[in-house]
Amino acid sequence: MSGTASRTASGAKLIENAVVRHETTRGARLLDRAFALAFKGLVYAQIWEDPVADMAALKIGPQSRIITIASGGCNALSYLTADPAAITVVDLNTAHIALNKLKHAAIRHLTDYADLHRFIAEADHPNNLATYHDRLAPHLDEATRRYWEGRDLVGRRRIKAFTKGIYKHGLLGNFIGFAHKVARLYRIDPREILGAGSLEDQRRVFDERFAPIFERKLVRWLTNHPASLFGLGIPPAQYDALAGERRMADVLRARLEKLACHFPVNDNYFAWQAFGRGYGKSKEAPLPPYLQPDNLPMVRERLDRIDLRHANFTHVLAASAAASFDRYILLDAQDWMTDEQLTELWTQITRTARPGARVLFRTAAEPSLLPGRVPDAILEEWEYRIEESQAATLADRSSIYGGVHLYVLKD
Repeated sequence: MSGTASRTASGAKLIENAVVRHETTRGARLLDRAFALAFKGLVYAQIWEDPVADMAALKIGPQSRIITIASGGCNALSYLTADPAAITVVDLNTAHIALNKLKHAAIRHLTDYADLHRFIAEADHPNNLATYHDRLAPHLDEATRRYWEGRDLVGRRRIKAFTKGIYKHGLLGNFIGFAHKVARLYRIDPREILGAGSLEDQRRVFDERFAPIFERKLVRWLTNHPASLFGLGIPPAQYDALAGERRMADVLRARLEKLACHFPVNDNYFAWQAFGRGYGKSKEAPLPPYLQPDNLPMVRERLDRIDLRHANFTHVLAASAAASFDRYILLDAQDWMTDEQLTELWTQITRTARPGARVLFRTAAEPSLLPGRVPDAILEEWEYRIEESQAATLADRSSIYGGVHLYVLKD
């Protein structure tokens, strides 16, 4: 087995171990394994947690030592604008590690902003293939080169995704593409909302064009099956938490309403990804903090502060010294976890936390999932910041999650 194949197999095993609930029924385990298989490839070309909301809640500063999950890599890079001392970035997914390394290489070596914007922001230009081979590949490690120069399941070289729109690829990109096809069945162009000139116009377009879709029998039938949301990166265990007592179509309608109506589209790149399948190409189009021209020089200067690892988050903490970190970003990973895994994770978080440490995570459902699942003796070390959590939830422009939660280590 080649080194790359070995690492891919190892990554798939890490994902399966994290996702599969062995204590459940055989049918549930099969569904978990199906999700693990889908998740082992590229899932998120762009991370779907708002880094601006994160940085406000985390209060990152020059002394901050951060550990976060990589996903598409955008947020760790954006955190550099807050000038932290160090960021440890981990992920179980081989494709996400390769994507992070490619983005880092582009930031470091594409010093002309137009070239960088064309490669990462537009990510659909035919010249990007030559840019990769001539200017980026020589600076990548062998495993990363083999990933991007290798072929996907249908035989296409993966790096060519940057000539056709990388944000249309991956599990989430394909899901959004399918959603656009369903919308067109009902003669709706999702891009229509991007032309709205005000929040009032956005509300009108949503109410008149998008809201009725969720009453269609086909949409209700599709969303009534956990496998239908694999493309959102939602495993079966998280599907149950997301739905609660409501129909899934109603939950998704509420989340899309927030994305479409609560923030101006000219300041929300998540809306552009959802409704336009990429970042806008105009100079005024919204971008993640790390891609904004004024921020790029400081991001490039601080890039070496990122330590990227292909590993399990809890295992990295277990191998770290006490009082190693003071900012923890878990994304929505805890929605996947058993009580035992949550307890192991928070045992290590508490052991490695420095004074004033802050932990930020998201949940599919609205409440925090920790009470009753993590021992009281551990949670008593932490204060749940209700008002700050509510403010972060309201501020999160991605609008996918039910709750953003902040815990602060007690003095």
